[in-house]
Amino acid sequence: MATTAKRITTIQNGAVAIPADLRERFGFEDGHIVALETTENGIVVRPFDALPEVEVYTPERIAEFLLNNVVDTEDYRRAVEEVRRMGFEPDQILHDPPSS
Repeated sequence: MATTAKRITTIQNGAVAIPADLRERFGFEDGHIVALETTENGIVVRPFDALPEVEVYTPERIAEFLLNNVVDTEDYRRAVEEVRRMGFEPDQILHDPPSS
């Protein structure tokens, strides 16, 4: 990845101005939200929409996790009870029950 070094000056209360050529290149517009990432070498500024999307788990997916991440039969029994409390029938959720 090529890097570009630009000297910028803080303005007021820590605000910085991104040079026009970089704003245009990366699609920064007035009022847009940016993401700041810290690294060992400094701070990376990215357009917020350039960040990867976060997966939002549905209740069904959470039930699947509960059933598939058990360590023994007692843990599985507790997971089955929790999935039923969530309103699901464990037999209808794709999972691998532990072997006895």
